[in-house]
Amino acid sequence: MAKTGTADASPVTLAIDVGGTGLKMLLVDAKGTALTDRLRSETPRPASPTAVVGALVKLAQPLLGQFDRVSVGFPGVVVDGTIRTAPNLDGKWKAFPIARVLGMKLSRPVRALNDAGVQGFGVIEGKGVEMVLTFGTGMGTALYVDGKYVPNLELAHHPFHETKTYEDYVGGPAFKKVGKKRWNKRVARVIAQVDPIWNPRRLYLGGGNAKHLTLHLPKHVSVTENVAGLLGGIALWRE
Repeated sequence: MAKTGTADASPVTLAIDVGGTGLKMLLVDAKGTALTDRLRSETPRPASPTAVVGALVKLAQPLLGQFDRVSVGFPGVVVDGTIRTAPNLDGKWKAFPIARVLGMKLSRPVRALNDAGVQGFGVIEGKGVEMVLTFGTGMGTALYVDGKYVPNLELAHHPFHETKTYEDYVGGPAFKKVGKKRWNKRVARVIAQVDPIWNPRRLYLGGGNAKHLTLHLPKHVSVTENVAGLLGGIALWRE
């Protein structure tokens, strides 16, 4: 258990965020408040299941014995704790039971969800249609209706501009290639495309590259703190 000094901290959740470039984790109390500073390490390359799970277990070593359960945000489609897609990691992830394997390694129950989905749980209001777009190595998408998550929405891989998908257009490699100014213009085009299709009451922009956003945003669009990708992990345990 985490030494928080308060009786209402339990159950404590180890929140993990698996990214294309970095692995992050921290402890979260029963109210969703961070109990520790964020721990981070580079995502191993090649990012195979064996390498990533090994890196996560190593990163969690200082926290062992201080948490009751584990939440994982993963960059791909996750169904019942099993990975279906991992476009920015490694092909060996397909059909990998990440919740079961990490549960055995960490001796705690584990639940896993798409990383954008977890991030959204850290910021949504739970009213009407809300949407999350994350910009990092790739582009993540999450949709919610009255606080309920709509699973397996992978808008990033849908064609967007000529032969490019959304992810090709605004993902990490595109940011490095075209630079901050042009990338911001691209993100503006993505918002203009997405908004009238999904008509979200609130649209949240997050991910590692969201800190580079400088464009003027509509009133219903806001940039979230990247730590939301960890703090939202507690929602995976709501019944």
